[in-house]
Amino acid sequence: MTKSEKIKTLQGISVGEVAERSGVAISTLHFYEAEGLIESWRNGGNHRRYSRDVLRRIAVIRVAQRAGVPLKEVAEALKTLPQGRTPNAKDWARLSAVWKAELDQRIETLSRLRDELTGCIGCGCLSLKACPLRNPGDRLAADGNGPLLLSGSGEN
Repeated sequence: MTKSEKIKTLQGISVGEVAERSGVAISTLHFYEAEGLIESWRNGGNHRRYSRDVLRRIAVIRVAQRAGVPLKEVAEALKTLPQGRTPNAKDWARLSAVWKAELDQRIETLSRLRDELTGCIGCGCLSLKACPLRNPGDRLAADGNGPLLLSGSGEN
């Protein structure tokens, strides 16, 4: 590492450089910081600075978001890392395994919803015995006939 690289490492990188290198808007970086996902400090000129490892942390955040993991879950997962450090390959394997199980469950639920939704769109009534979305197991049958959900008599 050259002397100028060492100095730059100690000084950190600017918010603009982090935004450019990560592909994330500056406002998003500020949001991530407010949510406790990343950290910065202020230099002598009161400019926001980041350590270089924040780029990897942002990459992990972005991948998790693309996979549908809510930011609150990402923040909690990152807090489990020793001393709040940036995730390494072993950490990523552990975090992604948890998220994969949650994603598999969501995919299963959405697939079932997709398959059942087609039948409901075909009938349009949302109160038939066969409607698994609004009246599973025909639970509204005991309340009588008609559009119970629309009249406010049945459960939502």
